[in-house]
Amino acid sequence: MECVTAVPHPRTDAAESADPAEPPKNGRRSLGAALLLGAAGAVVALLASRQEWCSGVVSVAGGELPLSATGSDVTGVPAALAIVGLAALVAVFAVRRAGRILVSALLALSGAGAVAAAVLGADDSAALDEKAATAAGNTAATMDTISHTAWPYVAAAGGALILLAGILAVIYGAAWPSMGGRYERSGAPRPRRAKAVDPERPEELWKALDRGEDPTGAA
Repeated sequence: MECVTAVPHPRTDAAESADPAEPPKNGRRSLGAALLLGAAGAVVALLASRQEWCSGVVSVAGGELPLSATGSDVTGVPAALAIVGLAALVAVFAVRRAGRILVSALLALSGAGAVAAAVLGADDSAALDEKAATAAGNTAATMDTISHTAWPYVAAAGGALILLAGILAVIYGAAWPSMGGRYERSGAPRPRRAKAVDPERPEELWKALDRGEDPTGAA
């Protein structure tokens, strides 16, 4: 009679490298996407706020004076909310559970607020009128032939990226790791500490030698 020996199936590399403490693939992908979107959106919103949003000319005693206003002159809200969004993006990894949901919601609201402020400021000429009044020395002076650029909508696009990062954080944030928490719990067994051996009991010395331990306690 032939004896059939069961041969165990070889473990795949994926099974050997699987770590239950690591977040799932969806969590890792959403984490990378949120970091990229949030950081890029904040940079875009900040840079766009420093560009020229509108320009025009005002009539003064010596003729016509061209004036322009940057995004920060029109409204400082998009830039301020971009900074808030960056802070919230970092804070997401410092909190857990309900705190992470709240911070993720703040991240999303920062992006939505930046979008709204940039769109509302796209046609705003109040900053130019203030500059015209100062240049002409007349509070009733206003700008002529005002033109607007596309930079407000670029700032709005940056806010939209921050909003998307916040939405990802709200949906998938629970699966993301926390600062210093990735290796708090692992499946590796803790090393057992060698039991102290009483030198006055020879039988314990022999048992320690059988276990492969150094009964003298030397490293």
